[in-house]
Amino acid sequence: MKEAMYIADYWDRAAALFDEEPDHGLTAEPTRRAWADLMDRWAPGEPSAVLDVGCGTGSLSLLLAAAGHRVTGVDLSPEMIRRARAKLTAAGLPGTFLVGDAASPPLRDEKFDMVLARHLLWTLPDPEAALREWVARLRPGGTLLLVEGRWRQSGESADPYEEQAEYLPWNGGVLPDDLAAAVEPLVAGLRVESLSGNPDLWGRPVDDIRYALIGRL
Repeated sequence: MKEAMYIADYWDRAAALFDEEPDHGLTAEPTRRAWADLMDRWAPGEPSAVLDVGCGTGSLSLLLAAAGHRVTGVDLSPEMIRRARAKLTAAGLPGTFLVGDAASPPLRDEKFDMVLARHLLWTLPDPEAALREWVARLRPGGTLLLVEGRWRQSGESADPYEEQAEYLPWNGGVLPDDLAAAVEPLVAGLRVESLSGNPDLWGRPVDDIRYALIGRL
């Protein structure tokens, strides 16, 4: 319980500046369009039910809702959820946002056509259990969409949450082969697409490993 408190508090404090990162806020048109194009390509063709786990301030939820999908977002941070709700309300778009553990969403037995997680797995104490939970949330034929990477560490911190992060299994991100090995037994097929070479996605060129894993039931 104390660990969850630290995590929620950490992301509550991060929320005010979260959207200043180009790929978080999607305020620049080239970045917003780059992510919208990916969501259009990866999401189901027809309006569908999408679960955005670790939704943050809801920027990807906003893109999916604008495309006609029925979006549910879950995040442990109440402040992130408040901002996500406000973002969709300001755009005049529907969306359901819940405060809760993204690794085990508080949704009873509800099923979805797509489960999306972006740069979330590194924060989880048991990422493989979360993967099993997310796949269990999918309807037959559904899509598991994981936007992930392996990036540099940011240095030392006195924050209790960041101090504990070094003990997380995938702290610093996860390599595509390792994530594929964890997901492959859970799905009927998967593919990995590199995202490192498109600077519009990140608002700048990047030289670390960024990719998407798309799994299908």
